[in-house]
Amino acid sequence: MVEPIRAYPAPAAEPASLPQNIEAEAALLGAMMLDNRLVEDIQIRLRPEHFFEPLHGRIYDAILRLMDRNMLATPVTLRPMFEGDVGMRELGGPAYLAQLTGSGAALIGARDFASQIYDLALLRALVGVGRGMVETALDTSEDVDPKVQIEQAEVALYRVAEEGGEEGSVKSFAQATKMVIETASAALNSGGHVAGLTTGLERLNAKIGGLHPSDLIILAGRPGMGKTALATNIAFNVAMRHVRDQEAGIERSVGAPVAFFSLEMSADQLATRVLAEQAEISGEQIRMGKISNAEFTSFARAAQNLENLPLFIDDTPGLTIAALRTRARRLKRQKGIGAIIVDYLQLLQGSGRSSEANRVQEISEISRGLKQLAKELSVPVIALSQLSRQVEQRENKKPVLSDLRESGSIEQDADMVWFVYREEYYLNLTSPKAASIEAGDTAVEVTAFEDWKIKMERAHNRAELIIAKQRHGSTGSLPLKFESKFTKFSDLADEYYGGTDYE
Repeated sequence: MVEPIRAYPAPAAEPASLPQNIEAEAALLGAMMLDNRLVEDIQIRLRPEHFFEPLHGRIYDAILRLMDRNMLATPVTLRPMFEGDVGMRELGGPAYLAQLTGSGAALIGARDFASQIYDLALLRALVGVGRGMVETALDTSEDVDPKVQIEQAEVALYRVAEEGGEEGSVKSFAQATKMVIETASAALNSGGHVAGLTTGLERLNAKIGGLHPSDLIILAGRPGMGKTALATNIAFNVAMRHVRDQEAGIERSVGAPVAFFSLEMSADQLATRVLAEQAEISGEQIRMGKISNAEFTSFARAAQNLENLPLFIDDTPGLTIAALRTRARRLKRQKGIGAIIVDYLQLLQGSGRSSEANRVQEISEISRGLKQLAKELSVPVIALSQLSRQVEQRENKKPVLSDLRESGSIEQDADMVWFVYREEYYLNLTSPKAASIEAGDTAVEVTAFEDWKIKMERAHNRAELIIAKQRHGSTGSLPLKFESKFTKFSDLADEYYGGTDYE
């Protein structure tokens, strides 16, 4: 045991009744000064603010600073840093540092002391959140909005659960480098394509390296292009890969539970899409009952197989960005979600604090909120977005970044922007007969029809995914197979990737 520490009052702002163990703090600091190698493990988790006694927090911080300069941290080297410290003076001056190292027995339990200090700091943070909730709820001097208070309380509780307090997470470059190495290792072990979560589309994985934590991906397109279908396919692929990896006993999965916020379609409509895709039965036939007994059996079998799929659908209409973030935090905490999909961005609502705020400002607030959510939860967020009608006015209807509707800061906040484009959709709207009537020439009519027919054959069941922005890689286009009957995207055969159109 260390020598008895001279009594001193607890900090005025922190009542003595708060969870704390000053003796453990003193023992840990003494052990660290006796054996500086302990710092390497302990500093990963423990921060100066986790100490109850402020002086102990300052001593711990000073030890870390000396170690960062490759200097020994001992009572002798620390002494000049505390010559004028008022708190140290109250305890007898710098001699207190030597007192902390009075017993080497603390070396044995140093890591246990660090764990306890951290846990007690969490409890104190929790007490602080609870007191704040009570004080805010009792204060009716200003406009009261219980929903806002609940959202703020959830944010505070989530920070305690994830970070151990109210402070933001600061990583040294060494910690960040370690994360990069782990990411590269995951990509290598997955076959050289996926560093994040798999999309289920091999060519897309190879292009972007999978879906990465903290990334905001905007998936945009005009109505009828298949935005929701692609998002649903990816959601299914990520969730199903998680199930398969768990069954195979793979510890580091490239899949994860998925949260799908559907502001346009109901949960049963989305489920119908997923089941229709897996059973390869037209969703329209399912809804109208135009299926055979064999097809129904196949459909029911698919439903049974996917009963435990970790895909969580929230189809609450008119969500605000604040409410969505609250629900996402809850799903992260309760279900361990690793990816979020929002269908679609323009159906979300902003805070609505200012009645004069225009739609562009509101969309900017929403896109910033989604990016913050991706960083806070460390998950990829895919947000679907509509494109402006300007696309329809051009001869070349392939979308570009400037087509993002009510763009505001969407392009700026996004780490990636994808566009879905299907030439087949526009060719179906084109009438070769109309062109021939204008020309008044039968030969022109035949030629126009033949050209149209050739284009239709080439575009049938084809889609193009245009990666218009990628913060961490190159842009370009990928051809995909799209079976509209089953709303299913998949990879094309290798021969379709040989041309320069998709380089």
